[in-house]
Amino acid sequence: MLKYICKNCDLECETSVCPKCGNRTEFVNSTIFWSSKLNIPVFDNYCFETAEYCEPIASDIRPVFAEERLLLEILAGKPMVYAGKSVWNSGGNRFIVDGKKMILPFNQYIKSSNRDDIIKQLNEYSEENKKYVDGFMEQDYIKNFIRINGTRLSLITDEACNYIQERAKGWEENEMFVSFSGGKDSTVTSHLAMRALNNKNLVHIYGDTTLEYPASKEYLKRLKLSDDGPSIMMIAKNKDQDFNNLCEVIGPPSRVMRWCCTIFKTGAITKKIESTFRDEKRILTFQGIRRNESKSRSKYDRDSNDSKIKKQEVISPIIDWLDFDVWLYILSNNIDFNDAYKQGFARVGCWCCPNNSSWSGFLSSIYMPKEYDKFYDILYKFAQNVGKEDWKDYIDDGKWKARQGGNGLEMSKNAIVSFAPCALEENTYNFTLSKPIDESLYTLFKPFGTLDFNIGNKRLGEVYVLDRKTKQPLLKLRGRIGKNELKVSVLNMTTIFKNKQTAENLIKDQITKYQTCIGCSACQSVCRFDALKVMNLEKGNVSNNTISYTIDENKCVGCLECVKHFNNGCYMKKVLRVKKGN
Repeated sequence: MLKYICKNCDLECETSVCPKCGNRTEFVNSTIFWSSKLNIPVFDNYCFETAEYCEPIASDIRPVFAEERLLLEILAGKPMVYAGKSVWNSGGNRFIVDGKKMILPFNQYIKSSNRDDIIKQLNEYSEENKKYVDGFMEQDYIKNFIRINGTRLSLITDEACNYIQERAKGWEENEMFVSFSGGKDSTVTSHLAMRALNNKNLVHIYGDTTLEYPASKEYLKRLKLSDDGPSIMMIAKNKDQDFNNLCEVIGPPSRVMRWCCTIFKTGAITKKIESTFRDEKRILTFQGIRRNESKSRSKYDRDSNDSKIKKQEVISPIIDWLDFDVWLYILSNNIDFNDAYKQGFARVGCWCCPNNSSWSGFLSSIYMPKEYDKFYDILYKFAQNVGKEDWKDYIDDGKWKARQGGNGLEMSKNAIVSFAPCALEENTYNFTLSKPIDESLYTLFKPFGTLDFNIGNKRLGEVYVLDRKTKQPLLKLRGRIGKNELKVSVLNMTTIFKNKQTAENLIKDQITKYQTCIGCSACQSVCRFDALKVMNLEKGNVSNNTISYTIDENKCVGCLECVKHFNNGCYMKKVLRVKKGN
């Protein structure tokens, strides 16, 4: 049962859209009930089949599969004790067994368990547990769960399909795609989209972040061979960068600096979109975003033009669904899904994401020990490089997930822009660059106007930036190739610069980008005109000197989105910033 409030109408609603005024309502709470007679969770508080009023049990719920159940039993020292019982998870370490709530001591398991011993026991009991793994869908409580909640399933399925059909009106088949992560939400969204549009040829783009769970890779292989999966599954993967090398140069990602998403997800998907939908100015994307996944996602709109990738118009058919709804849909339709959920992972994405819980990290250490140990070594090296004396606590307690900035990193020096106003020339700045001048510096000034290499004094290395329309000089750059001194003069305060401070900030932004760019592709993602291209010329090597950053003057319209979208002009500035005095 879901409860929303429309503040505009002072009306209690059942959906996120007010039936009276049509505005978005505010989510209040959700309640899942328990049928004691059928031993299952139900969406409504009254079960007509058993003629019983059901008791509230949780705000949301998901099934616990036989693989996860066995692991929990081993950790509790009671292998197979709950085999065949109705086992569910209501969030975190809260579980329900045959209607009885229990809280498991996750922290205790993490600190006191021996990984090798756990893996050994999992193998020992795998044969005995196999009949529960293979027969999961045949258990009475699963069959009852699907049957009793059929009304809820029909309601949310019809609503989602109608929404997809309505929003897809006016779009051609070659203007749409499903953003596919391999997680349960994108799996459901994919199934709904193909069902609603009766189109298995709907393009799917899978963002391979290179940090995928092993189970995700296996799931993708099964989908490609399945008759029920999409016919077109494209892979978006950043082959230019190496995650481990990036961790050494700019530090591991954290909750406030998830550079991994920008470099290995958004950037890679942007390039795949551009190559796939080259001639399309706008595209419709189906995403499996849900509001109850996190506090930040609770603010998302169901359809939006404000995507990280500017070419997209994004719609989210299941944005108001609960975990209860997602699993009801998957189990009812007997849809193949990612086996990581059977192991107990609540979310599937990058396995070492800083937003993952400590429990997720613990599961990773058991189910993918080699990958886990490799990342642990990366964290250890980083802690050493930045002088963490308490490195073990820093890693084990997850303190690395909260780090901010590039303190202690050599690359952070590039994020500092050193300049001084010229005493002899008005509106002129003398920059001392951390990187010698080369031809790529001038490319970064193309968003301001047209470059002219002829009218200036070539001996002094003068290059002019001209207004696109009037052809009047806006900026003068003076600096010799191979030198670190650059003089920039603002010759005309126009609508671009507005005033002296704005001009100074915009110029500094591009100088910052020149010194810090490592090819994250964030700029390319926000350019809706396909004018900007970023490539790493030496694959796997993380360096400011191996990046090809090009802007097509015939496509660039001077919107300055690539300059203004990020604080200080460059996404890496945020990642590498240091505290004053350091």
